[in-house]
Amino acid sequence: RNRRQSSTTMRNVNAKAKVKAAPLTTTDPDIIDFKRKVYEAKIIGVDPSKDLAVLKIDAPVADLYPIQVGTSQGLKVGQSAYAIGNPFGLDHTLTVGVISGMGREVKSPIGRPISNVIQTDAAINPGNSGGPLLDSRGKLIGINTSIYSPSGASAGIGFAIPVDTAKFIIDTLIRDGQVVRPALGIALIESKQAKVLGVGKGVLVLDVPM
Repeated sequence: RNRRQSSTTMRNVNAKAKVKAAPLTTTDPDIIDFKRKVYEAKIIGVDPSKDLAVLKIDAPVADLYPIQVGTSQGLKVGQSAYAIGNPFGLDHTLTVGVISGMGREVKSPIGRPISNVIQTDAAINPGNSGGPLLDSRGKLIGINTSIYSPSGASAGIGFAIPVDTAKFIIDTLIRDGQVVRPALGIALIESKQAKVLGVGKGVLVLDVPM
């Protein structure tokens, strides 16, 4: 039977894009030439603060190949990491590396810090953003989000949002369509800069609007 099923997927998103739908391509992993099918995906919710979005498609069950979701708890520096993406338009590209660091901090597309990010030396280039970061068992441990590079190409310093963080955001977007966060209305120094200044606990306040 050609049953159809709604399926959701998570990916990075352009925070400035004001769109309600986007094309989403599925592939059959059992066919050597990767037979492709394109579906119109509805955008369920976007969280620019974490560079994540939820898309939904209506597709036959046979076209859906859900990834095994792991956990980002207990990851160790030095363990294997595999990044899959579409760098420079070269689809189905796999790069191999290790987890280089944990607890990093990067900026989201709207300038807010994303904390507790995974650092990897698996090559991440333009087009890898939104692709999965896998462990040696093929389980999802992160969502590739950005790189540090003076040239714009991979310099061996890539970052991924931990899957445990992503799961919370995705569940919230599916349920509510958005993520609402409380705000104090004050400006803070980033944690790594505060540590350099000797502030290891709490926060260092820069400005309090009057």
